[in-house]
Amino acid sequence: MSTNTISKQTEIKLLSFFNDRIDPVEMAKTLRQVNFTLALCVLSEHETFQSEIIKLRDSFYWLNELAETLNPYLEVE
Repeated sequence: MSTNTISKQTEIKLLSFFNDRIDPVEMAKTLRQVNFTLALCVLSEHETFQSEIIKLRDSFYWLNELAETLNPYLEVE
């Protein structure tokens, strides 16, 4: 387990992300959905069920948004 603490700036960004962009409960649901879908794909030899494509696409978006909030990588300065 990591003992690092996040910076005040990152804390503010996270609060803004969860207050303005997505509810924390919805984010947790999204993380679980993508993990479930990825596990299914791996277990079924990389087949992706059509019904899971939309969930996977939405989950991918939110994971990238969270990653950009935590550590901006794609922002152009």
